[in-house]
Amino acid sequence: MPNILNKVVLITGASSGIGEATARLLAKHGAKVVLGARRTERLESIVQEIRQAGGHAVYQELDVVDAEQLKAFVNTAQTAFGHIDVLFNNAGVMPLSPMNALKTEEWNRIIDINIKGVLNGIAAVLPVMEQQGRGQIINTASTGAYAVGPSCGVYCASKYAVWAISEGLRQECSNIRVTVLSPGVTTTELGHDITDEAAATLVGQLRTMSLSAEAVANAVLYAISQPEDVEASEIVIRSVSSVGHAF
Repeated sequence: MPNILNKVVLITGASSGIGEATARLLAKHGAKVVLGARRTERLESIVQEIRQAGGHAVYQELDVVDAEQLKAFVNTAQTAFGHIDVLFNNAGVMPLSPMNALKTEEWNRIIDINIKGVLNGIAAVLPVMEQQGRGQIINTASTGAYAVGPSCGVYCASKYAVWAISEGLRQECSNIRVTVLSPGVTTTELGHDITDEAAATLVGQLRTMSLSAEAVANAVLYAISQPEDVEASEIVIRSVSSVGHAF
């Protein structure tokens, strides 16, 4: 794919799920991928497999809550490949719970990773892209940015914030493409840290009609592969089996 070949793509939350699937798919199509996440042993394994298949990949330990780590992540990409074409702000958490459970530490974690993590990524890469005069930022929201369900209030609020941040950035940037990607329920590790039993049961039920991580990766591929004068501003993707449901 000519619009993918040799593009340098940074991916947060790349050690599993959508991030991992996207890294593998883009590398297969000739992109140079830079993987970031906290689990370096997983990143190392994925990068080795990409390289063995003939692809180009590097990795770096990354906690998106730490703005300085994101700046270092961007520097790693520039050092390895000379420039940056795309940032895929993908890292996120989903510890669902009803509001009256008062799991305030989990609320703060959602805000720190899902909202501040996205802002940290934008802050790290925006000066580089502005200097280049081009670039693309893809932010992972969710169908939860458009609908709210019980036990999902704080999570959905964080994903609406991602949508709003992306839309504001899109309106401000004339030479940087901005895409907000909103997948429905997807088969990933997201939600593995839910501590509320009822919320965990809900997610288990929703996963009976979930997307594959590879399906979402294909949506990322689509967004990046558009001609440079075309912006896929907003992509909502759901499993066909979820038709009639909020998520």
